[in-house]
Amino acid sequence: MLKLGVDFGLSNTDVVLVENNQILAHETLKTGPASPEALSRVLHHLNVQSSELGAIASAGGLSRHLPDTFEGLPVEKISEAQAVGRGALALSGLTEALVVSAGTGTAMIAARGTEAQHFTGSAVGGGTLLGLSRLLLGTSDPLEVARLAEAGNPSGVDSTLVDVIGGGIGHLPPDATAVNFGRLVEGANPSREDLAAGLVTLVGQVIAMIAINAAQAAGLPQIVIVGHLPDLKPMRQAFERVWYFYQIEPRPLIPHLSGLATAYGAALCA
Repeated sequence: MLKLGVDFGLSNTDVVLVENNQILAHETLKTGPASPEALSRVLHHLNVQSSELGAIASAGGLSRHLPDTFEGLPVEKISEAQAVGRGALALSGLTEALVVSAGTGTAMIAARGTEAQHFTGSAVGGGTLLGLSRLLLGTSDPLEVARLAEAGNPSGVDSTLVDVIGGGIGHLPPDATAVNFGRLVEGANPSREDLAAGLVTLVGQVIAMIAINAAQAAGLPQIVIVGHLPDLKPMRQAFERVWYFYQIEPRPLIPHLSGLATAYGAALCA
């Protein structure tokens, strides 16, 4: 049976076509109004007819605006936590994990088998990165922000431990961040590249540190990060620096097609 999973997020609409729990096709579109017309557009992009489907499942904050049926098929509305949890475990091949859904904002889900519950989260996410980038860099294009960040150095804007206390502390090395954007207080005049690197570091560190503490509190040794924020290479590197500095084992996973986790999970729940 073919199943369509759709995640109507604030920034992106992710769609997957699933058969026998395997992803056959997928697409990521810019989010517009959640409507029958949007579903028709999705099917057009996937080159599939509604008559070929056995189920339609939707998740995401905007999916509540969808009708209960579409061209004779029920539209199942799956809770965000269930969709994120199921999709992340399926993509990672795990049976349980603290799932970090890093999108426009950040939600953290305690996922165990077919059960998933919202555990905690943060208002800091991709929307934070792009909003501050528009203010400080004059762009909210994620690819441009990533390009700038790769060419920059966060120490151009961040105070490090060696700056503040003269060296490392505990297992943290001297070059670990002590104060995000601390150098700006001293009157530093950083480049756009260093500002971008500092913004990516700030967002990445906030998400990673909350994830570490949440996983410990939930009793889940493995962290899985999904969503579209990890699509940006500098963001993945920011996460990795936190795992390295805090010696996190097992290392958190970012599975292939991580941005599709919610749509995939919705289809699996259908």
